[in-house]
Amino acid sequence: MAIWNLGSINADFVYAVPHIPQPGETLASTGRQVFLGGKGANMSVAAARAGATVHHIGAVGEDGDWARQRLTEYGVDTRHIATSTAATAQAIIAVDTAGENAIILFPGANGEIPQSILQEAMAEAQTEDWLILQNETNLQRTAAKLGHDMGLRVAYAAAPFDAQRVQAVLPYLDFLILNAVEAEQLAKATGKTPDALGVEDVIVTLGADGADWYSDAGHQHFDAIKVDPVDTTGAGDTFTGYVLAGLDRGMSMDQAIRQAARAGALMVMRHGTADVIPDLSEVRAFQPD
Repeated sequence: MAIWNLGSINADFVYAVPHIPQPGETLASTGRQVFLGGKGANMSVAAARAGATVHHIGAVGEDGDWARQRLTEYGVDTRHIATSTAATAQAIIAVDTAGENAIILFPGANGEIPQSILQEAMAEAQTEDWLILQNETNLQRTAAKLGHDMGLRVAYAAAPFDAQRVQAVLPYLDFLILNAVEAEQLAKATGKTPDALGVEDVIVTLGADGADWYSDAGHQHFDAIKVDPVDTTGAGDTFTGYVLAGLDRGMSMDQAIRQAARAGALMVMRHGTADVIPDLSEVRAFQPD
């Protein structure tokens, strides 16, 4: 089986700062690095490094060949990444000394993925493959409905959060993942708790408090692995990619979440995004204290 990811691709400019800037504050950074990023690219790399066959559906600008090449090097199929007249998306990321971050996004080509590319990719997909979406691209509802109608298992990472866009794809989802703040916002918008959304599997990530999984079988909590974080950027995407890869490779949800938690714990101990996502051998060798 395989994972098809309609996902964003960014150039991530990461600035180390003593604290997250306040309104009106000018702050000198203590370091700057540039990475491949975007929630979509991060998830594709994570899933590929977790052993899944991953096909990325997206777009970059004429300045984005480096991103396509980098994804290819990480084992991701890039045949369905279009070249757009819009510039490749960018993210400006400030990371403080505690590992917390603040992010400014320029959507660029991520918002101009042609429907023809999606249709070409879906023509190759097989029943029971996974289709993963998140809220940094266009065509989300179109893709979700198409995947659902084709018999794919449709997953959605509800970030950056927009209640209206989440509700638009809910009828087509088999799997929804969101963080605690997003879950609260969705509950306010729908009047429903995670276990009442009509989605087969819902994971609510809780940061340092772990994660909750809601399914027809009930609710299960998973504790986080305790580590000293240096950068939380991309950790949630790493977790999501590893969960999907585990499920695609035949793991139970319980097994997939536990493996993904180890990957996420490794990720927060590293500076960067897609380029530093751990591979499966590192995750299996990881011995937390």
